[in-house]
Amino acid sequence: MLKPFSWKAALTLLALTLGASASAQKSPAKPKEACDEKAETAAQAKAQTTPSSVYGASFAAAGARPVGELRQLLGTRDSAQVKLVGTAEAVCQAKGCWLTMALPDGQKMRVRFKDYAFFVPKDITGRRVVVNGWAHREVVSVAAQQHYAKDAGKSAQEIAAITHPQEQLNFEADGVLVEAKR
Repeated sequence: MLKPFSWKAALTLLALTLGASASAQKSPAKPKEACDEKAETAAQAKAQTTPSSVYGASFAAAGARPVGELRQLLGTRDSAQVKLVGTAEAVCQAKGCWLTMALPDGQKMRVRFKDYAFFVPKDITGRRVVVNGWAHREVVSVAAQQHYAKDAGKSAQEIAAITHPQEQLNFEADGVLVEAKR
């Protein structure tokens, strides 16, 4: 025998279904800067060096400009979408969540990864890389500079010597291509 239709039961069932579905789809927020927190295993597993590996979004390396041309590419703008090629000078040794590339004036451009969604291998220092994304000018706080220095394995004395904010050219990459060793 069929029971009469109950709106209350139907709405309760719908609410339970939607609640379970929403909680299953939620993912924890990822910190953008904190390298000292536990790394995600999946991202670290992807950060194993293989010949000409791409990390993050796939892209073609064709048309990449030398990192030394960045100031000219930016001109007077604060930011620009570009593809640059250069050498990885340093890599975050905590988990590979940033790298630096040398500029012609001796300064380093820090490359971070969009939405903290991927890492690069920690052993790519000296390798040629192509980064795709947004270059921008920014003032980096003392705390952020000290954090990066710690990640790079600098001494306590070197970290303590950082006392002023610094204007830098930085980069947010949605993809990084690490070329094979030569």
